[in-house]
Amino acid sequence: MARSAEHRGDDGTRALREALPVPYWLDDPARPRPEPALTGAESCDLLVVGGGYSGLWTALLAKERDPARDVVLLEGREIGWAASGRNGGFCAASLTHGLPNGLTRWPGEIARLEELGRRNLDEIEESVQRHGIDCDFERTGEIDVATAPHQARELEDWYGEIRRRGLADGMEWLDADAVRAEVDSPTFLGGLYDRRGVAMLNPAKLAWGLKRACLALGVRVHEHTPALGLRPHGAGMAVRTPYGAVRARSVALGTNVFPSLVRRVRPYTVPVYDYALMTEPLDEDRMAAIGWRGRQGLADSANRFHYFRLTRDRRILWGGFDAVYPYGGRVRAEYDHRPQTYARLARHFFACFPQLEGVRFTHAWGGAIDTCTRFSAFFGTAHRGRVAYAAGYTGLGVGATRFGAQVMLDLLAGERTERTELEMVRARPLPFPPEPFAWSGIALTQWSLARADTHGGRRNLWLRTLDRFGLGFDS
Repeated sequence: MARSAEHRGDDGTRALREALPVPYWLDDPARPRPEPALTGAESCDLLVVGGGYSGLWTALLAKERDPARDVVLLEGREIGWAASGRNGGFCAASLTHGLPNGLTRWPGEIARLEELGRRNLDEIEESVQRHGIDCDFERTGEIDVATAPHQARELEDWYGEIRRRGLADGMEWLDADAVRAEVDSPTFLGGLYDRRGVAMLNPAKLAWGLKRACLALGVRVHEHTPALGLRPHGAGMAVRTPYGAVRARSVALGTNVFPSLVRRVRPYTVPVYDYALMTEPLDEDRMAAIGWRGRQGLADSANRFHYFRLTRDRRILWGGFDAVYPYGGRVRAEYDHRPQTYARLARHFFACFPQLEGVRFTHAWGGAIDTCTRFSAFFGTAHRGRVAYAAGYTGLGVGATRFGAQVMLDLLAGERTERTELEMVRARPLPFPPEPFAWSGIALTQWSLARADTHGGRRNLWLRTLDRFGLGFDS
């Protein structure tokens, strides 16, 4: 076995020498041209603000529910340029940022939430096929791996608990030998394999495919058209843009990490920056060295965790660990790159896979995730039900945004549905405090989580207090 980076006098950063500081998924010659910006005045039945997954699914589903509905979608830059084109491409069935978070917060309806999540993932797969979206969608599953003895004990205990509760359908516990038979790393001590609840995909191609599907159904899409203001107008709403305005009977806001046009929603989310690396394609010998024969997604089960997966052309995406909150909660392009995090990720990569010594990284990038205090999406309306919003997906929105789009459309229609009756949909998270308290609280939480990782998983008084008030961080 090759020596790790720490033992060969190389800190892993040599592998970053040729890495382009752009998201791998967006660095694609087949990237579609943007649609023209809005100029002048338009009117419509439904205006969707935001051209990521949340807005795209809302526009598409609105037309599928009612083909005669006139729908306009505004995107401030280009479709999929932000979180929807920068994520790891894990499309999970969970609507609650994982079963542990959902079981803690909504134990009385967790079985229903899990069933709705599985149905949502099935419907995403069906939509991808029906609309001919070529995004490398594959139901691979995901393995949560233990890289410390206490993590292995916790994962095995958790598997026993969800089996007792009847929530372990499709789940399988793997001991050290079994998990290393799936993917071979000397750091793996056990794993919990969710065989059906996660798909892998190319996130940018999904966004571009949803855009094409929207256009084919008659949605009017305007890119490079930021929404600058929202106000009532007669029986509907009006949204101002740089070169014009849109009047609409109703508005759906899919702006997520960016400041909401409904100001009272803003304290409920903060941006946290996440970073990732992409390797060059691996040849047959390197693939054999790590024994990664499927395309399962993986994530380690530390509080400061890594997520990693294979692409269709056998590159490894390696991300996570650092979650950086900028003081003041501002979203700025300068935060999209963090060389010290790239270097740390490179060191961790070669510690996990010492067999891959000499592999180069071709891309390194970051981006903002919209986080809320319950770590899963929240929903609501404003302006007497004429505006709906969904936000707070906390990095697990590739699949859950479609469910959120359905909720927004239900709310705008004033319908009581199986979705709008959920406590998860009806309740809101606690807002974040103003600065400097938000930064101090998040920094203390991150320090405490890192300390727990190095102290056998033991949560200190601060984390236990957050747990008691329903604010506990699991990742």
